[in-house]
Amino acid sequence: MKVFLIIGAINAMLAVVFGAFGAHALEGKLSEKYLGTWNTAVLYQMFHALGILIIGVLMGNVAPSSLLTWSGWTMLIGIVLFSGSLYILSLSGIKILGAITPLGGVSFIIAWILLIVFAVKAL
Repeated sequence: MKVFLIIGAINAMLAVVFGAFGAHALEGKLSEKYLGTWNTAVLYQMFHALGILIIGVLMGNVAPSSLLTWSGWTMLIGIVLFSGSLYILSLSGIKILGAITPLGGVSFIIAWILLIVFAVKAL
């Protein structure tokens, strides 16, 4: 599905931009802890951007499946909640945002489970 190719590519591009921003603009401005948190957000955003791209490619080559659709949207939700909360936490130091991060992690897990179920049932 075209939308997941676009969403995946945008998120991959943003992960590169945020990674470069962290390496060049934030180094020396954030503590090592928060720079590490920023880098974790970048890493997980890129992994899941690639996952969304894979889903987009699959959707262009197989019969329509709600499992793939839900997997793609759930990965995007995971990026917003997991990586987004870590980016904001790194810049603001507001620790309560750490309570949102696990919701993103759960979204990632659900997305991968949906992709596994799709593969078992459809391929």
